[in-house]
Amino acid sequence: MASSLTKDSVRPGTPGPEKTFFGHPRGLATLFMTEMWERFSFYGMKALLAVYLLSGGPDAGKGSMGGGLAMDAAAMTVIVSIYSAMVYLLAMPGGWLGDRVWGPRKTVTVAAVTIMAGHVALALPGGQAPFFAGLALVAAGSGLLKANISTMVGHLYDGPDDPRRDGGFTIFYMGINAGAFFAPLAIGTVGQKVNWHLGFGMAAVGMAIGLAAFLLGTRHLNPKSEIVPKPLSAEERSSWLRKGLTWLMIAAVFYGVVGFTGHFTLNWAVIPLAVIGVIVPAGVLLRIKRDKDLSAPEQSRMSAYVWFFVAATAFWMIYDQGASTVQAFGEGKASHQMLGFDFPTSWYQSLNPLFIMALAPVFAWIWLWLNRKGKEPSTVVKFAMGLVLVGVSFFFFLIPLAMAANGTAVSPMWLVGIYFIQTVGELCLSPVGLSVTTKMAPVKYASQMMGIWFLASTAGDSITTLLANPAVAGMNLGGRGAVFGEAVLAVLAGFAVLMYRKKVKAQMVDVR
Repeated sequence: MASSLTKDSVRPGTPGPEKTFFGHPRGLATLFMTEMWERFSFYGMKALLAVYLLSGGPDAGKGSMGGGLAMDAAAMTVIVSIYSAMVYLLAMPGGWLGDRVWGPRKTVTVAAVTIMAGHVALALPGGQAPFFAGLALVAAGSGLLKANISTMVGHLYDGPDDPRRDGGFTIFYMGINAGAFFAPLAIGTVGQKVNWHLGFGMAAVGMAIGLAAFLLGTRHLNPKSEIVPKPLSAEERSSWLRKGLTWLMIAAVFYGVVGFTGHFTLNWAVIPLAVIGVIVPAGVLLRIKRDKDLSAPEQSRMSAYVWFFVAATAFWMIYDQGASTVQAFGEGKASHQMLGFDFPTSWYQSLNPLFIMALAPVFAWIWLWLNRKGKEPSTVVKFAMGLVLVGVSFFFFLIPLAMAANGTAVSPMWLVGIYFIQTVGELCLSPVGLSVTTKMAPVKYASQMMGIWFLASTAGDSITTLLANPAVAGMNLGGRGAVFGEAVLAVLAGFAVLMYRKKVKAQMVDVR
């Protein structure tokens, strides 16, 4: 499929053979196909996750297929949120393994095999044991892949000043959203209408296609992708191995005792992971902020970055509930028909990538148009807009929640509206956050800062995990009180960022 998208080279000196991918290095086709199919498997499984966990339980939709894990909405939100948190948390050790142990290319290969094994485990019937093992493998593999495949895209170009670089990442980004859009339509339909485990099996096939595309096209990648940038010395390798085995033994002994005494429940795994998901991001930021090697301007920029990080944490805490709280409402309280046509509720997860593909070029044009007129909002203002919009999406959510209180099945268009508003907020905050992270990164931590940006999602999802867990806060995140509270929190946070924008801008020094 990839070769059909290539054309003869019109740019002498392009890396690889005399073929290019829309004028870009031929290796971009390899990475595009790998990422598209990996996202197909990832988002296809994620579209099934909430409805599979609810199936057979008290919050399942009327007439839905049984055979799931029969959890209530609170337990489902806990599982979906902690899974999302771990995917982003594991991106940091994934990047470390690529930099210090295997190199990006080998790390991506290991990641793809791990993800595929996870989907195979999910495809096996047998209750909770294979399910949670599969979920852990998919999270670990996704973390390994996330940072390293983007690194290899960068390797295709002649440094940051290559004029094709931004366009290459745009094409790559479209592959992500194409896979994310089609996955719920295909995997969601088969999983919800035919057989859950067949749907999960389709995700495994998707990852297998991505792995095959990667292995067949590796010859087109830059040789730098095979190199381990900062290999561990023999002493460092031994030290890390000892530490890893020590912590593994401690965990094995602790959980062995808990299990053999009959006290083990899912919370023994979920709560510690959620606490780690909050502590690690805070600890990483504090460590960098207190580093005496940073210059005064770098220290100032990191003070400003804390504002952006906290704002992003609040944003993702609400936004990522689109795959849990909002999805559960669509499953149990909304009509599954539109224009006389029945559709599986997993299709809701195709709305965000659809809106991104439609709106991202529009937003890029709007920012450029405003820039020419000298009226483009600053980074701080764009962040505030994103926070306010995600809060508005939950104020909007209150309307169908009230309508469904008497048992009425509301129109699915209410959910379309929620996802649309959230996507507009995402386009105000997420691309800007990626950009400002690279601009404000201290030189010493330049390669780590992108992983730190992902930790905002980890923190947000971990907070959601703790709030929804009956053993911790036990909030009904799908209830009107909780939705109203989160909406108010997001809007107030947005206005707080806006009020202190002059202070934040001053701390950013020369970054705009």
